[in-house]
Order: sequence, then C-alpha cells, then structure tokens
Amino acid sequence: MPMKVLAIVLAGGEGKRLMPLTADRAKPAVPFAGMYRLIDFVLSNLANAHYLQIVVLTQYKNHSLDRHVSRTWRLSSMLGNYVTPVPAQQRLGPHWFSGSADALFQNLNLIYDELPDHVIVFGADHIYRMDPRQMVEQHIDSGADVTVAAIRQPIELADQFGVIEADASGRRIAAFREKPKDAVGLPDAPDQIFASMGNYVFRTQALIEALREDALDPGSKHDLGGNIIPMFVKSGGAEVYDFAHNKVPGSTERDRGYWRDVGTLDAYYEASMDLVSVQPVFNLYNDRWPIYSGHDPLPPAKFVHNEGDRVGHALDSLVSPGVIVSGGTALRSILSPGVVLHSHSHVEDSVLMGCVKVGRGAIVRKAIIDKNVVIPDGARIGFDPEYDRQRFTVTREGVVVIGKNEIVDR
Repeated sequence: MPMKVLAIVLAGGEGKRLMPLTADRAKPAVPFAGMYRLIDFVLSNLANAHYLQIVVLTQYKNHSLDRHVSRTWRLSSMLGNYVTPVPAQQRLGPHWFSGSADALFQNLNLIYDELPDHVIVFGADHIYRMDPRQMVEQHIDSGADVTVAAIRQPIELADQFGVIEADASGRRIAAFREKPKDAVGLPDAPDQIFASMGNYVFRTQALIEALREDALDPGSKHDLGGNIIPMFVKSGGAEVYDFAHNKVPGSTERDRGYWRDVGTLDAYYEASMDLVSVQPVFNLYNDRWPIYSGHDPLPPAKFVHNEGDRVGHALDSLVSPGVIVSGGTALRSILSPGVVLHSHSHVEDSVLMGCVKVGRGAIVRKAIIDKNVVIPDGARIGFDPEYDRQRFTVTREGVVVIGKNEIVDR
C-alpha cells in the first residue's frame, strides 16, 4: 500500500521587502511572468508529482490569494483531491501565527483529519521546478524524521542563507545555522555550502511531537528553520536532500537546478529578466512539467500600425493575451494581460502588470509597474533617479517600482 502524503504550503508571509507590490496582496499572490502568481510554481510542482491533497495556509492580506487558489486550483473532489486555502483561524486563542512552526501547530487538526504517513511542507514564493517525489522517496528510504531540501551555493554567499552542514556521508545534517560567517564547505565540494530551500518532508508523528514540544517553549520563535529543524538535528533524525540530484521531465542543462528566492524587489526583477532572453535561464515552455494557473477569457495579443516610426512591436519580450501594442515598442520586457502601449511609447527592461497603460510618447526603462497604473503621454520613468525617488520606490539596483493604482504625473 503506498504511503499517504499530505502537502502543506506556507503562504502567510507578509512580504515587507516586496513593498509596494505587497501593499494590497499577500506575497505569494504577487503576479509573475505575466500569466502567473508566485504560488502557482509550488502548486504546479506538487500537482505534476500527483500530490493532490494540498492545504495552503494564509494570513496577511489573503483575499486575492484565497480567491486565486479557490478559482484556479479546482481538483476532482470525487477522487478525494483538493487544494484548499485555510486562513488563520485562531483556533487556539486570539492570536495570529507567530512563526511557521506555530502556523502548523495551530492547524494540527488538518493533519489529524487526513492521518498521512508523511507531511510535505513547502514555501509559496520561490521560482523553480522540482519533482518532490524524488525527495519523498529519499526521505522514506532513509527513515529520517525530516528531510530538508538544499541547493548548492558558493561558500562566500553563506551569510545570506540558512546553511545546512552535512556529515561525512553528505546526507545526515550535522548542523543547521542561520547566515553563518564561518560556514564549513561540503565534504565533496569545500567551496560550496548547502542553502536551505525552505522545503521539508516530515514523518507525521515526529512532526506532531516536535510541534507540541516547541509550542510549550516560551523562548522559541516557533520557526521551522530556526527551532524545529535543530531539534531533529540534535536527535540525529535530520537528512538533507541535494536539489542538484532532482531531475524534472523536459528540463535542459541550462535550466536544470534553477531556483530563485524572490524575497526582494531586486531579486524579483532579476528573476523576471531571466525569462526574456532567447534561451531563458528558466524555461516556461517545458510542457512535460507545466506551470498551471488561471487565465481570464482574453483575446490574443495585438500589434498594430506600421507607418514610418509608428510601428507596434515587441522584441525579446513576453506578451500576454489581451495586450495591445499600438504603435509602441517593448524591448526585453514582460507585458501582462490587458497592457496597452500607445503610439511612440517605448518600454525597455521592464515588468508591466495587468492593465497598465503607457501613453503616447512615454518612455519606461528598468521598472516594475503594478496593476492599473496609467503612464501619461510623454512621461519618462527610469531616467532621473532622484526625481523617481521623490515619487516612487527605487531599489538599490536602480529599479523603479510603481505600486498598484498609483497616480503618475508627467
């Protein structure tokens, strides 16, 4: 009889470092690549692996996220399959989740209802393809209480990650340290470290016992990485899963092992720009492991006018349904559904979210523009950093970010 697995997706993060994109929505609901939300990537990985009993734990500004999951991720209830958003319910008292471990503890009833053999706990806001079955198989074969997914990173970046230090076998976790300055290299690669991906597989009973113990500790931050995993490391029950070993159907050597944490505006921008090259680092076109999402019934994209310098065209760009490029130009950009570029406008190295309108003669460069923003005729965005900072958010790398529904003056 096959092992029963319940998947829990942690989608309650506030996403402060992605402001203003998270001013009106939860971080996992942030649009990405024109047609998707961040949460679609983890849900697609689970669905493609046939893990079809999925709970999505939400908390902050969860309305659009709950609506997206409820409308898009409808599975056959006849077969016992579901993707269910579960907002913070305050089942144990009048307080919100105080950490990722507390989020699980407050929802232990979901685990008791299903009685799975193992529980997958994945984050909701990373861009990657992964076949989680391979990680679960290693976990079951090893007999570990928990298996933590890890990606290899240069040792000089150790202070940016939760770092897993493996024993001589390369499998058992000897230490789990947050952003260490003195990280130890891997046994088979001294110049590399294992960075935690925030993805875990637990033996169910071991998880329940650890959550109960953690809940009774007043000094705990109730965090999976900071508190629960070190408990299993101490007992010798924690293993690491090397993401480099994961093989996704249809992947190529160029995009195999791709993983991005889009926790900051600059990281979000860089991951977006990864998509627009001729041979993208992350391949959206792998139909053997598709990324699923919900799509509105929009007409095909349209490019109009071919009169002298009034030519509607887009190069090295992703163009979504419902886009109209009316005598304007898009270069190395992402145009989301409903975007309109008017005559002689120019958009370059930018991400335009749903229903953004760029006026005649306006120029937008190196920007992220959230939904429903209207760029007036003749406006210039991304040319004068000081002026842009007076009006909008400008990142360390010089990306101009305009929030949803913001009013833009010339």
